[in-house]
Amino acid sequence: MSEKDGFFSVHNLTKRFGGVVAVDDVSFSVQPQEMVGLIGPNGAGKTTLVRLIMGLAHPDQGRIAFKDEDIGRFSTFRRVSRGMAMTFQNTRPIRRVPTIANVMIACYGPKASHRGEWVKTVESRAMDALEFAGISDVAMEPAETLSQGELKRLEIARAIATEPELMLLDEPFAGLTQPETDLLASSLRRMRQGGRFGRLHSEGCAMIIIEHKLSALMRIVDRVLVLHEGRLIADGTPREVVANPLVIEAYLGAEAV
Repeated sequence: MSEKDGFFSVHNLTKRFGGVVAVDDVSFSVQPQEMVGLIGPNGAGKTTLVRLIMGLAHPDQGRIAFKDEDIGRFSTFRRVSRGMAMTFQNTRPIRRVPTIANVMIACYGPKASHRGEWVKTVESRAMDALEFAGISDVAMEPAETLSQGELKRLEIARAIATEPELMLLDEPFAGLTQPETDLLASSLRRMRQGGRFGRLHSEGCAMIIIEHKLSALMRIVDRVLVLHEGRLIADGTPREVVANPLVIEAYLGAEAV
C-alpha cells in the first residue's frame, strides 16, 4: 500500500463497456472532511466512477484505497462497514412502509449493527437521522407520499444512519426547489463538520458530490473534479475550475462563465 493513499484515493481507475471507455485512467484523492464536487457533461462517466468506488461496478484496471487499505475486492456491504455510503439520483425507497422504516433498515448496516445498543435503540436512531435531514415530521407517512425534496432528504437520512466517513452523492439537488436546495446544502455542511446528532455520532464526513446545479455546488465544496469523455481534465478550487479553458470548452461554455 502506498504511503500516498491517505484517507481515500483512486489510482488509474478504468472501466470499459465494450468499445466504450466510460472511465479512463482516473486518479485523485480526498482528505478527511473534504467536500469535493464531481462535474462534467452527460455521459462523462461521473456515475460510473462513483459506482466503481462503491463496489456497484468493477473496474477493468486501477486501485481504490480507503483508510490505508486496498478495498478493490471488497463487496459493497463491506465498504459500508468500513465507513462509506452512497445516495442515488433516482430515489428508490420501500414505498409502502413508513418513512422511518426506510431509515431503520439502514441502522442495521454492518458498521452500526456490531454494537448491541443499536438493536435496542434503532427506532430512536432512525428518528435522529430523520431529524438531522429535516423530515422527522413525515416519519410515519408512507414513503410513497413524500415529495421529491423529501425523498432526497430521506436518501441523506438513510446514508447518515450508517455513520459514514465518506459519502458519495449522485445529484442530490436534482428536482429540488431553491429553498429545498438551500436546506439540503445546509444539512451537508453540518454533516461535514461532524458532531453528535441525538444518538448518532460523526467525527466529520468527506463527500464526493455529483451535481449539475453548479451555483449550489460551488458554494459548498472545497475542490472540483471535472470529467470529460471518461478522463479527468481538471482538479482544483471552484474558482480555478470555472476559469479553466478546457472546462469552459468541454462543459461550461463561455456564456455560463
